[in-house]
Amino acid sequence: MEEPGMDTEAETVATEAPARPVNCLEAEAAAGAAAEDSGAARGSLQPAPAQPPGDPAAQASVSNGEDAGGGAGRELVDLKIIWNKTKHDVKFPLDSTGSELKQKIHSITGLPPAMQKVMYKGLVPEDKTLREIKVTSGAKIMVVGSTINDVLAVNTPKDAAQQDAKAEENKKEPLCRQKQHRKVLDKGKPEDVMPSVKGAQERLPTVPLSGMYNKSGGKVRLTFKLEQDQLWIGTKERTEKLPMGSIKNVVSEPIEGHEDYHMMAFQLGPTEASYYWVYWVPTQYVDAIKDTVLGKWQYF
Repeated sequence: MEEPGMDTEAETVATEAPARPVNCLEAEAAAGAAAEDSGAARGSLQPAPAQPPGDPAAQASVSNGEDAGGGAGRELVDLKIIWNKTKHDVKFPLDSTGSELKQKIHSITGLPPAMQKVMYKGLVPEDKTLREIKVTSGAKIMVVGSTINDVLAVNTPKDAAQQDAKAEENKKEPLCRQKQHRKVLDKGKPEDVMPSVKGAQERLPTVPLSGMYNKSGGKVRLTFKLEQDQLWIGTKERTEKLPMGSIKNVVSEPIEGHEDYHMMAFQLGPTEASYYWVYWVPTQYVDAIKDTVLGKWQYF
């Protein structure tokens, strides 16, 4: 005989017993579903893969100033590079050195780095970064220097240019009208000058050509030592003995108003400054002098 209340307890146990395994299965299923939902959620929230350092999208963000706190070598600053009264707006890495900035300036202006003076609150050191010298965005970088062409143009002496212009001007007028010759020619024909034969050509005389003036207005004579292949230019003070092979050229021109006489120059060096001028040379000896000094082959 069962004690009172046993049936009730058994019923209660019977009622609770089947319910316990059902709840476990449901809990496991629910946990599995939750895990799947959680995995899916994690998959959807995974961060995008990082852009490689050379990726254009990453660089674009830096160039636009959106990544102001970028890594070393990637943070850019806006610079105004001023050279030769011209401004260049440039974005440049803040962690680049002064030497690298010079290379950038070279690519913009064509100014070689060795010829640049780059200044920002003083001379920019080549071995320090822009960050180290506290360059800020919008900074003005002053550049001083000249291109190779500018240097070559500046190195052309003004005196030489003026001399060239003067020489060109002198070519437009007869030699006998030029100031340097007028002071001698204005003295007039020497009294003891050798007679001339207009329109004639003669061989050199056996005696020296005398009675002529040199550039200083002193008397001069020419002696042609053919056996020694020398020209002797004699003045009151001394006699210069010149090998004919050392005379580079001989020029002459009739004297205006006295066409039967010439002014003649012997070129002793590479420039016109080396010309030795002789005035009142009889015209009949001009061609013979040139042929003797230079050789006839020079004129064919």
